Amino acid sequence: MPFIQTDLMPAEEHRVTPINKTTWRQTIQRFSQPAAMIGGLAVLAAYATGITASAAEDAVVVPAPAQDEAPGAQRTEVAVFAGGCFWGVQGVFQHVQGVINATSGYAGGDKATADYDKVSNGNTGHAESVRIVYDPSKISYGKLLQIYFSVAHDPTQLNRQGPDYGTQYRSAIFPTTPEQAKLAQAYIAQLDAAHTFKASIVTKIEPDRAFYPAEAYHQDYLTLHPTSGYIVYNDLPKVENLKRLFPVAYREKPVLVADAR
Repeated sequence: MPFIQTDLMPAEEHRVTPINKTTWRQTIQRFSQPAAMIGGLAVLAAYATGITASAAEDAVVVPAPAQDEAPGAQRTEVAVFAGGCFWGVQGVFQHVQGVINATSGYAGGDKATADYDKVSNGNTGHAESVRIVYDPSKISYGKLLQIYFSVAHDPTQLNRQGPDYGTQYRSAIFPTTPEQAKLAQAYIAQLDAAHTFKASIVTKIEPDRAFYPAEAYHQDYLTLHPTSGYIVYNDLPKVENLKRLFPVAYREKPVLVADAR
C-alpha cells in the first residue's frame, strides 16, 4: 500500500488506500458542512500533496506496433479509447503532439443512457471513453495505441482500472474504421505474443459504437483540478510517464476542449 507523506502527520500514521471517484465525491460532500470544514481541508490537503508516481498504476514500456496506418490524404482522423476514468485518459492525450482535441464521453451504449449518473450504475453498456481527433501527418494511430497501452491505463485489468470498478471502466477500443480495428487486433496479438505484460490483455475491440460527449464539468478535468486528490493520486503520474517515456510525442501545453469552443 503506498504512503502519502504530508506535513500534517508522520508517514507511518498516514497509510491510505487508493481513492476512487465515488470516495472522492463523498469526501467533498461530507466536508462541505461548516462544522467539518477544517478537518475536511486537512484530509483533502493530505490527498493532494506529496504523492509520488508510485501511487498510480506503473507505466509499461511497450514496443511500437509492427503494423501501422499508411499516411492518407485526410487532415484529421478520429480514435476512441476507453481505459478507466476518462479524466486521466483525456489528460494524457491532451498532452500528445498531433492531437487536435480530446473529449471525454461515453461509448458502447445508447444515446438515452449517455449520462454520468446512469453510466455510473454500470448497466448501460457504456464505457467512460475519450474521443481523440488527431492529425495523421503528425502522429499515427499506431503511436496513439502505443501510448494508450503504455501510460494511459493498464490493459490487463478486467472491468476496472485502478480504484474504479465496473464495466463502465473497462478497457476497450472503439475503432472508427475497419483499418483501425485490424491494427488494434494485430497490436494486441503482438503484445500478448511478446508477453509484454505479466497478464493477458483484456482490451475489447468494439466497432460500430457511437460516441457521446460527457457533461461539461467532466471536460479538461485534470487541467482544471490539478490538486484534486483523485487526480494527484491516479492521473498526474500518467502525464509524467508520458513525458518520460514519450518525450518526442509529449507537449507541455495541453489542447483543451474549452479552447476549441
